[in-house]
Amino acid sequence: MLLVTDFLESSAARYPDKVALICDEQRLTYGQIDAMANRMANALQAHGVMRGDRVVLFLPNSVELVVGIFAVLKANAVFVVINPTTKQEKLTYMVNNCRARALVCRTRQQELATAVLANAPSLAYIVYTGKEATPAAAQTTAVPSDSYETIQNNYDALRLLRQTIDQDLACLIYTSGSTGDPKGVMSAHCNVAFAATSITTYLQNVPEDIVICLSPLSFDYGLYQLLMVFKFGGTLVLEKGFTYPVQVLKRMETERVTGFPGVPTIFAILLNMDLSGYDLSSLRYITNTAAALPPSHIKKIGELFPWATMYSMYGLTETKRTLYLPPEQLPHRPGSVGIAIPGTEVWIEDEAGNRLGPGQIGELVIRGGHVMRGYWENPEATAKRYRPGPIPGERVCYSGDLFRMDEEGFFYFVGRGDDIIKSRGEKVAPKEVENVLYDLPGVVEAAVIGVPDPILGEAIKAFVVTNNPDLTEKEVLRHCRAHLEDFMVPQMVVFRDALPKTSSGKITKKDLV
Repeated sequence: MLLVTDFLESSAARYPDKVALICDEQRLTYGQIDAMANRMANALQAHGVMRGDRVVLFLPNSVELVVGIFAVLKANAVFVVINPTTKQEKLTYMVNNCRARALVCRTRQQELATAVLANAPSLAYIVYTGKEATPAAAQTTAVPSDSYETIQNNYDALRLLRQTIDQDLACLIYTSGSTGDPKGVMSAHCNVAFAATSITTYLQNVPEDIVICLSPLSFDYGLYQLLMVFKFGGTLVLEKGFTYPVQVLKRMETERVTGFPGVPTIFAILLNMDLSGYDLSSLRYITNTAAALPPSHIKKIGELFPWATMYSMYGLTETKRTLYLPPEQLPHRPGSVGIAIPGTEVWIEDEAGNRLGPGQIGELVIRGGHVMRGYWENPEATAKRYRPGPIPGERVCYSGDLFRMDEEGFFYFVGRGDDIIKSRGEKVAPKEVENVLYDLPGVVEAAVIGVPDPILGEAIKAFVVTNNPDLTEKEVLRHCRAHLEDFMVPQMVVFRDALPKTSSGKITKKDLV
């Protein structure tokens, strides 16, 4: 029985003095992180966090977030990492949806935390992080609170009694659906351990690997970089993003990074840079997911880093990873996202449930230990996505995405079954953006679509019908920035006199250009 908790604890036992995490100017060993997580776990337990409770970590990529993830697991609880740019209304929804027992956030977000607390009766403990998180600043809310520093200075570093088994939940990963309401994907310890083992098997990871993480840990691609690295005992270089490419490239050169997980947005930027001034010869492998890279970009990346192995992949939060293209196939099938990851099975079905053969287009179905438990307290959505499998009592995952297969069994992504937009490596539900647009006075109708973009993967394009002739694109974008996470803000706004509709009055997005 392997628990996600073991990823840290086993590596701490084998390599207590090895640098596990490099973040900003901090370099922490496995032994240090293990002790820090133990102290925080003791604090959580002392304030009522029990087995199976959910703890929301509302933090950017940081040492405190890494420690918090493993502290929650050590407390036999379930961690929920939420993007720190999430607005109050959505954050409150997710806190209430999972009935979180505790919240960890930055002191600079204390006002936001207080507002959430007023509308979230399940919260019973808050931890504030950051240099400004003094004990005095922490004691200002209606429920008990601590600063992260206080916890590290005053709580014991002994491990708590383990109560969790591998069937228990390790985390909830919230993902947007076509309805716009975030859904919490329930990931059990056994699901996470299976996925991490399968992925690190085909990536051939070894303890000597040094992996850089540019994605937020609220995004499963970023989260699994942390989990996988700690599982095989490597070193993680944790960044807050790719806002400053030159700084990231220098960090990769200095730290001799061997693993580079990217998304199409990042690769598009790199392909337009002069990299001759950087020594990136340490790179052993490069991975891409979130959206398929165009074959032309794959070819250019291969020319840019001829010494590195390129892995093109496909996945969804509901199964973590699903397909990968063996590197030796890249020159022959650059448009493919590959075959099933080790230990899993995939096939294509039509709407009647018939399995399809080569050349036919249908929905991708996934079977294996990485098929997550379903959506938190959402049986209707769970039943739609997770359906009976070949063995009685088994459930498989219906991806909602359209694929075709070639004669040799390699899969090709065709399109999405719903209208979810993938921009900057993040999922964006058009309905959620549209709801915000409708809140703007003067907006009569709104529709949001994704359009191909060489940098973003998909750019968000909003169509608006207004009865206010003075409403401008600038005002619309200002409103969106005030109510949406940064990656959800449209890149362009188009005003129309009317939007195309069906006879029943439904807007037909396929007719929008």
